[in-house]
Amino acid sequence: MSFIKKLEQSWKKSNSLLCIGLDPDINKMPERFKHQHNAFFNFNKAIIDSTHDLVCAFKPQMAYFSSESAEQQLEQTIHYIKTAYPHIPVILDAKRGDIGSTATMYAREAFERYDADAVTINPYMGSDSAQPFLQYQERGVIFLCRTSNSGAKDIQDLEVSGQPLYEKVASLIANEWNTNRNCLLVVGATWPSQMARIRSLVGNMPFLVPGVGAQGGDVEAIIKAGQTSDGTGLIISSSRAILYADASENFAHAARAEALRLRDEINQHRHPD
Repeated sequence: MSFIKKLEQSWKKSNSLLCIGLDPDINKMPERFKHQHNAFFNFNKAIIDSTHDLVCAFKPQMAYFSSESAEQQLEQTIHYIKTAYPHIPVILDAKRGDIGSTATMYAREAFERYDADAVTINPYMGSDSAQPFLQYQERGVIFLCRTSNSGAKDIQDLEVSGQPLYEKVASLIANEWNTNRNCLLVVGATWPSQMARIRSLVGNMPFLVPGVGAQGGDVEAIIKAGQTSDGTGLIISSSRAILYADASENFAHAARAEALRLRDEINQHRHPD
């Protein structure tokens, strides 16, 4: 099954556009995890088990694992989701981007070593760096387009032939790179007007939307700007606000409560045309 099809089924099954980012930070976890060999996996498992019915996807962020030499726990986390909740897509947030031969290895890492359903990549080295990912026709390739950070404007808003660069990127990916219908775009929740413009350029292509929660993106604004005609089209990601809603032993219950609150807030503003 293709990633897009799996995502569409997950949107419907969960009645949710919420994605939880799995960004395990040992310094923010309850005290008992700081003495466990598999702390990252155990923490992630508790979060996954408490929220699985509220999400359309989970998104482990690679840097949180690799910075602590915890890649094996990343593998465990993805394997657990795919075994316990196989209907939920897994997005590996790796933001790769390199020359073709190296990109081939990164694609193998994401899709064969980790068995992710989709991966985030940087499009700025061009089509030959994207092609090794795109050739995995059943997997999703999620390109950075208009990111949520405040510095995004430094490069992404540069004018190219009368258009902001991010619009050029969106159109290029939608019209030339998406031959296998496995492309998505990262469009930050902090830029609803830009999101609306991108939606007008790319049709129903799904958006991964970071920036809700700790970064302060406005839920109502992004739903209005980015939803498709059937009330989907968005993978709205929140990480820290859910994972670390409570630093006590009640953390999993608190994470569920925050995920439920955000899922319901999102659904309040969804509507098919």
